[in-house]
Amino acid sequence: MAHEIETAADGRAAFFAARKSAWHALGTTTVEAQTAEVALELAYLSGWNVHKAPLTATSTDSDGNELHLPVNGKYATVRTNPFNGQREPLGVVGKVYQPIQNEEHTELLNQLVDQSGAHFETAGSLRGGREVFVTMKLPEHMLVGDVDRVDLYIAAMNSHDGSAPFRFVVTPIRVVCANTQRAALNNAVSTFSIRHTRSAKSNIEAARQALNLAFKFQDQFQLAAEQMIQQTMAEDHFLKYIDKLFPAPSKDATTRVHDTYREKRNTFDFLFTEASTNAPIRGTRWAGYQAVTEYIDHYAPTQRNQWADNENTARALSSLGKNSVNLKHQAFALANA
Repeated sequence: MAHEIETAADGRAAFFAARKSAWHALGTTTVEAQTAEVALELAYLSGWNVHKAPLTATSTDSDGNELHLPVNGKYATVRTNPFNGQREPLGVVGKVYQPIQNEEHTELLNQLVDQSGAHFETAGSLRGGREVFVTMKLPEHMLVGDVDRVDLYIAAMNSHDGSAPFRFVVTPIRVVCANTQRAALNNAVSTFSIRHTRSAKSNIEAARQALNLAFKFQDQFQLAAEQMIQQTMAEDHFLKYIDKLFPAPSKDATTRVHDTYREKRNTFDFLFTEASTNAPIRGTRWAGYQAVTEYIDHYAPTQRNQWADNENTARALSSLGKNSVNLKHQAFALANA
């Protein structure tokens, strides 16, 4: 699933950040948003009024008259566009689906801030409003092996097109190269989901478990990271590790394919053996894993599309895609095996 920041025709972006980050100069940058309401306002997430509208199909009869035919049990989710004020559809959902407004979980997010000392770090709209997110940075960071700083975040994510539940994801970010870690730990430790049903609002209160999830995740992640940084990884071992994650092309593949693979392998080798970002952790399994995440976030080829029309945006957002997340899961599990 690709993720792309929503941008208006005049260049305004539905995104706010508490500092300059891997998301580059998109949206509004501020010291920090004190409340969830402020974060939503800065990121153009307020006043969407997402609702369901009966879905109809347009056709014509034998005389050429236009017909609007109801599609039983199906509805379109519709919002008010924050940039132009126009109504627009976001997706198709079923009868039991109930929209969760961007504003509806602000009380919970504010409580998380109050209880943990976290602050709002980013907020934004993705894929033309189909998904939205708010991230909060927890005040306590991890120091792996006493040398490698990792910050911890809680991301609250919601979809308005029926593609995903309302969910919390706990994710660490390695400060030295700002690469997002989506470690392959127990999902019960790193995620919490709520379905879009009539009971969603009351269930959101139960999502205060997000703080407990974060603390459990931090404990498990730091334990795994400390084990990896204590274990050496020679260069030949690292290249075998890469070959398992990124298998070599078949012998009958084109010369171009083989050349591309060789360049990718050389980049991995550089990140592991020479890159300054890995200097303090060189020669460890932790460094091997970080070389993979750094490649995915900063070196892997990207593709532009209607939502990400420049290199910076495409690269900043591609690390959140399903393929990237799965690769990071595999890399973490393999390095920690």
